[in-house]
Amino acid sequence: MNRERLAPNDAVPRAALWILVPAAIATIIGLALMWPYDLQQADGEGYGTEVTGRVIAVSETECDPAQAELSEQLQATRCGDVVVSLDSGPDSGAEIIVDIPSGPGAADPEAGQEVVLIYTPDSVSGQNYHIIDHERSNALWALMIAFALAVIAFGRWKGVRSLLSLAVTFAVLLLFIVPAILDGSSPLLVAIVGAAAIMLVSLYLSHGWNRTTTVAVLGTLAALVLTGLLAGAAVDLAFLSGVLDEETSSLAYQFPIDMSGLLLAGILIGALGVIDDVTVSQAATVDEVAKANPKWGRSHLFKSGMRVGRDHLTSVINTLVLAYAGASLPLLVLIVAAGRPLGQILTSQTIATEIARSIVGTIGLIAAVPITTWLAATLARREAKPAKEKKPKESKRPRPRPPEAEGGTWDDTDLPFPPSHLR
Repeated sequence: MNRERLAPNDAVPRAALWILVPAAIATIIGLALMWPYDLQQADGEGYGTEVTGRVIAVSETECDPAQAELSEQLQATRCGDVVVSLDSGPDSGAEIIVDIPSGPGAADPEAGQEVVLIYTPDSVSGQNYHIIDHERSNALWALMIAFALAVIAFGRWKGVRSLLSLAVTFAVLLLFIVPAILDGSSPLLVAIVGAAAIMLVSLYLSHGWNRTTTVAVLGTLAALVLTGLLAGAAVDLAFLSGVLDEETSSLAYQFPIDMSGLLLAGILIGALGVIDDVTVSQAATVDEVAKANPKWGRSHLFKSGMRVGRDHLTSVINTLVLAYAGASLPLLVLIVAAGRPLGQILTSQTIATEIARSIVGTIGLIAAVPITTWLAATLARREAKPAKEKKPKESKRPRPRPPEAEGGTWDDTDLPFPPSHLR
């Protein structure tokens, strides 16, 4: 007789398309309206031009005792000259002599190394070239190739798709988000449009067009909206200006950028990387549970998914806070070394910004779990399909002749086939 069974349905639900399609259209319109078509390149003459070269020889000498105090202030541990053969710039091919770099974090050149120099014509000191860093592009390319091979070896075609989605992320960041902010567009609006573009392209490119990815996209979108609202409230309530250090101060002086808006954009983009990881995991978990237990309803699926989500969330929250703390560790050491009271440290502009960034990102992450789990449980629809009664298959192996016909006996004559040791 025919029975009814519940079969998983991985098709994208129509209800999700009512949200997904308008969001995609709004993202495309936002990209078109805020795209930096006429962005002018910054004039770098005041800062000099970077060129590359190869160190031919290093000649060390004793530091001048008359400048011992200056050398101590500059933390100069080596004195002497460096002979460099230029590989680029206006004097490409020429050999020049420059001073050995000094100061905290200065390059320590040796013969045969590739270095980066800054070219400043008409310099007051009379020396137009200075070594500022090591040239490390070859090492970075080697690391990137090793990374790509490891991802492909483990993920195979999914690894290839994840690398393509990573390329899309960098393209949106470097070709749209950063230039659009420099072009004068609102940093928050640019971040919202850019994050939506990254989310829509990267998630579908990495995980395919299916119900699970769509649920993850909707959950990420909802969590990002909540994160943006919380970030705006936190910046306003805590009077955070976004000007934190020398780099942000220089940026505020040189470009007409809303620095508080830039801070909001940074919070939003930073939260996106963690939120989409949680939403994809939750959507996939509920989908697998639904397939393994097709008779479970929404309530059972939601409770089961939340149990997994809580375990995942506790580790991800710790990861998020440690990531922010690790990025600000030098600043934390400097502030603590100053011996200021703890209350002043925590309420300072810099530390308060990092605290707000961590708290807002964490709350957005927490909200992403129940939102995505509920969406996954609600949209994990199962269609009833009639299960046809299967007829027993006839064995292709010829039925053995009875023992009496062979003139012998088996230990168990009730078996239709001989025991395995007789086959």
